[in-house]
Amino acid sequence: MLSAILITHNAATHITACLSSLSFVDEIIIIDAGSTDNTVEYCRTFTDKIFSHHDWQGFGVQKNRALSYAQGDWILSIDADERISPALQEEIQQAIQQTTYTAFQLPRRSRYCTRWINHSGWQPDQVIRLFRRSAAQFTNDLVHERVQVLSGPVGTLTTPLLHYSFNSLEEVLDKINRYSTASAQMLYAKGQRSSLTQAIAHGIWAFLRTYLLKRGFLDGREGIMLAISNAEGTYYRYLKLMYLQEHTNQRDSDHL
Repeated sequence: MLSAILITHNAATHITACLSSLSFVDEIIIIDAGSTDNTVEYCRTFTDKIFSHHDWQGFGVQKNRALSYAQGDWILSIDADERISPALQEEIQQAIQQTTYTAFQLPRRSRYCTRWINHSGWQPDQVIRLFRRSAAQFTNDLVHERVQVLSGPVGTLTTPLLHYSFNSLEEVLDKINRYSTASAQMLYAKGQRSSLTQAIAHGIWAFLRTYLLKRGFLDGREGIMLAISNAEGTYYRYLKLMYLQEHTNQRDSDHL
C-alpha cells in the first residue's frame, strides 16, 4: 500500500494539479494549517482524509503529523506545488515492489517564474521523497526540513519530480519574507548571532555563489533574478537574526 502525504495552507492555485497527479496511490493524507481559500474544498474531491492542525510549529512537525496518519507501508511525500508525471508514477510503482531499498531519492526539477532552472544551485537537486513508513521520519525544522532515513539503504530514481516553485514575483517576495523569518529563528535557537556587516556579506556571497559558482548566468534572465532573490533572502535572514538578538537583549535588560 502506498500513501501520499502533503501539508497545505492556502494552496488553491496548485492543489488540484498536484492531487490529480496522485491517482495511482492508495490513499492521500492531507494536513491543513488553516487555509482561508478554497484549498480544503478542492482537496475533498480527491480524499476524505483531511486533518486540521492550526498550531503551526514548522514544516517538519507538520509533515510528521501527516506521516502519523498514513497507513501505507510506503510513503510518498509531496508538496502542493509539485507534480508526479506519468513516467515517475511508473518508476515509483516499480520501486516499491523491490526489497533492497527502504527509501529513494528523486531528482527534482524546479521552475522559477517562466523558466525551468538547469543551474543556479537548483540542479542537481536530489530529494528523498519515497520511503518505507517504518524506516524514516522528518526533521523537526521550521523550514528546509528533510527526510531522515533511520535504517536501510537509499536508492535513486531517474525521472524528475516537477516543482512549480514560483509562478510570479509576488510569490517570490512572499516566500523570501516568510522563510527569512523562520530561518532567523532557527539560527537564533542554535546560538548563532549576526550584525549588519555579516548580513551584507552573506547576501553578497549568496549572489556570487548562485550566479557565478553555480553557473546561474546560464539560466539567462531568470538566472540573475534567482541570484538576486537568493541574495535578498539571505540578507534578510541575517538582518532579522540581528534584530532578534537585539530585541531579546533589550527585553532581558528591561527585566533586570
